[in-house]
Amino acid sequence: MSDLLHAGAPTHVARPAFQASPTLAAHLQQLLVDLTDLHLQGKQAHWNVVGLNFRDLHLALDEVVDAAREFSDTVAERMRAIYAEPDARAATVAAQTSLAEFPAAEVNTSETVDLIGSALYAVAGTARRIHDEVDAEDPTSADIIHAILERLEQLAWMIDSENRVAGKSLPRPVHR
Repeated sequence: MSDLLHAGAPTHVARPAFQASPTLAAHLQQLLVDLTDLHLQGKQAHWNVVGLNFRDLHLALDEVVDAAREFSDTVAERMRAIYAEPDARAATVAAQTSLAEFPAAEVNTSETVDLIGSALYAVAGTARRIHDEVDAEDPTSADIIHAILERLEQLAWMIDSENRVAGKSLPRPVHR
């Protein structure tokens, strides 16, 4: 139908001020995949977490899911704005994620804290790994990464703190 609507019409030509390079597109694609997987793992954990402090962790997982969904949408729309094509299909996410697989069955709260904390840190690690190359090519996309890092590292700290022991957990806080 689309071809019929455009038959005989002049070809549309856009003249964007900027287009992503293949490297920039690949970096943003990896971040999109990892954020999408984080969203899915957060929901899996939300549905299957059991044990002490269940309710608080159950609600905290909603925060992770909401952040991951919002950030994945922001990254995908940024990709489209700079003429890169986002791909967050299930098969693509499964094949390209940097995150460790989340268990399929019930998971105790303390293990869920460790697993989701690790997943949050893994996505933050992807963002930090790609940041400098993204910033060199497209500071606007790097600004998006900054916002993502700020929130993911905050969520990781909050969730990871559930299992920390004051003065005994690693890494230890930095003191001046």
